[in-house]
Amino acid sequence: MSTLTHFDAQGQAHMVDIGAKPATHRVAVAGGRIRMRPETLALIETGTAMKGDVLGIARIAGIQAAKKTSELIPLCHLLALTRVAIEFDAGPPDSTGAAAIFCTATAETVGPTGVEMEALLAVQVALLTIYDMCKAVDRAMVMTDVRLLEKRGGKSGDFMNYPTPCCAKDGAPRGG
Repeated sequence: MSTLTHFDAQGQAHMVDIGAKPATHRVAVAGGRIRMRPETLALIETGTAMKGDVLGIARIAGIQAAKKTSELIPLCHLLALTRVAIEFDAGPPDSTGAAAIFCTATAETVGPTGVEMEALLAVQVALLTIYDMCKAVDRAMVMTDVRLLEKRGGKSGDFMNYPTPCCAKDGAPRGG
């Protein structure tokens, strides 16, 4: 089992020294969903939500969050992101009658450390933005299943965590 890297020999928290690590192409994909009433999803899909283009604003919020990760997560390094992409996929109501929007965030860099935190934060903030823009009509929305789906590059190698068999075609978490 790997050791925790954010603690020194005395057990004190510290920022990991990445100065000697080579710069490589790194990619992380994270996903999550927000469950809501079907009527709320209809407002989003038709563009008739009171606050405007919900998914457009949520996409920008997710990108902005990825860029600010090191300001919010204390021991994260400031990264030069080369790409952040946010995608949304609306799903039909599940067995409980709840509809959902699935968010997938992809973050990329060429550097000495990974971009998992940037992708995860992008998903969370995009989902929070959907909640914020629709809370006037549906305060019972639930954000769930946020997880790292994939990471590529770096010394630890590739990682895949796509849930099966209940996934959207792009790998975003699906189902109840």
